Amino acid sequence: MNLSILIPLLNEEESLKELYHWIIKVMHANQYTYEVIFLDDGSTDSSWDIIEGFSQVNPNIKGIRFIRNYGKSQALHAGFAQAKGDVIITMDADLQDSPDEIPGLYEMITKQNFDLVSGWKKKRYDSVVAKNIPSKLFNWAARKTSGVQLNDFNCGLKAYKNIVVKNVEVSGEMHRYIPVLAKNAGFGKIGEKVVIHQARKYGETKFGMERFVNGFLDLITIWFLSKFGKRPMHLFGAIGSIMFLIGFLSAGFIGVSKLYHMYNDMRYSLVTNNPWFYIALTTMVLGTQLFLAGFLGEIILRTKNNEERYKVSTMVNL
Repeated sequence: MNLSILIPLLNEEESLKELYHWIIKVMHANQYTYEVIFLDDGSTDSSWDIIEGFSQVNPNIKGIRFIRNYGKSQALHAGFAQAKGDVIITMDADLQDSPDEIPGLYEMITKQNFDLVSGWKKKRYDSVVAKNIPSKLFNWAARKTSGVQLNDFNCGLKAYKNIVVKNVEVSGEMHRYIPVLAKNAGFGKIGEKVVIHQARKYGETKFGMERFVNGFLDLITIWFLSKFGKRPMHLFGAIGSIMFLIGFLSAGFIGVSKLYHMYNDMRYSLVTNNPWFYIALTTMVLGTQLFLAGFLGEIILRTKNNEERYKVSTMVNL
């Protein structure tokens, strides 16, 4: 199978029919063998009924419906697990991503041998203050932190080799950082393609300004996980050991200093009257706690169970 097209959605009943016919037109024009997997993330409108209608007339149309809204990352995780195509395309259901971009993305994966290609909406039709400026700041920070040189991490239109999606773990709100996850997994050939951004035709965006705050927090998380996710003892253990050693040496110096003054009949005070003693003691306690945090982190990594982060209500043609 040439293509798996994954479409996460939430309450997009107005745009689904137009999107469906547009995708089918592109598939037939290019003679692709394909599957389209709609990922209904707990819609409360008639989106699922429409998807079931598509599946009854076209066996290439498939669907996964969650019991409730779990988030885009969980939807993509479920879709990646089911995708069978050589190339996987992800796109949003709001018609802001153009299916006409699919052949170009497919060619970059199959002929130019990219592991992953991310769309870049160079010209956007969003609010400059509410979305464009925060998005530029977010993308700049993501480039500097991750080392992945993409201009638009948030673009939902992306193409992947099948092996890539089977080897990345998408959780939380990490969908925007899949290129970083792919790089950390060893897939280094990551490209970018300028794509058309269309103004939203129906409904309203499901993401507000809080997504940028969450995005920056997730960026810190993914940086930490990429550096120390497999070896927390290397961070917490090292810092804890250094702090404990500094505190221990400081406390020892205070004690030796008092003994020296006593031996030479010099004026001295109680150790407990010295504020530096409590600073040294606190440093030792914090160092011990950090060391234990690293130790517990190592134990958790070795004993954790990968539990499902979402519950599927219904599946069609899968």
